[in-house]
Amino acid sequence: MAEIERCAWALKTPLYLDYHDREWGRPVHDDQRLFEMLALSGVQAGLSWLTVLRKRENYREAFDQFDPEKVAQYGEADTERLLQNSGIIRNRQKIKSTIVNARACRQVLDKYGSFSEYLWQFTDHQVLMNHPKVGSEVATVSPESERMGKSLRQHGFSFVGPTICYAFMQSVGMINDHIESCYCKSSQT
Repeated sequence: MAEIERCAWALKTPLYLDYHDREWGRPVHDDQRLFEMLALSGVQAGLSWLTVLRKRENYREAFDQFDPEKVAQYGEADTERLLQNSGIIRNRQKIKSTIVNARACRQVLDKYGSFSEYLWQFTDHQVLMNHPKVGSEVATVSPESERMGKSLRQHGFSFVGPTICYAFMQSVGMINDHIESCYCKSSQT
């Protein structure tokens, strides 16, 4: 029996393998999950995604399952509490960014009715299918991620540059960057 082909990065650890097979590149439309992935993509800045994945459950617990309504209510005492939490990355700017982004997310929800509706407009509500043959051909930015980052910043979000937005778009299936031979390429459309 032939071995299933996957993107090479997924084979580095069991955690990556699970994330690759179950999540990466699969379209997400749930507002709370989208907020979670945007927050975690910002946390990743300067770090490996594996570092963030290892702490993901701790982040969910620390940030009320990434409920933007709850996180938007956090104040300075919550920031200080989170800075003491050894289960997350204790970076003041990134913690404050998650709180600020929750407040901005609430404003987007008020304006657009759903975070999903707002975010998916940057791909015309379609999955963008790229066709890399090897991992080195996968882009790190796109015109769509540049537009998304600019719009998010205009709405008050932080840690949303074009590279972070591109990684976010990959993680929530707005962009499918599985290599052509990966079994997930066609199973995630």
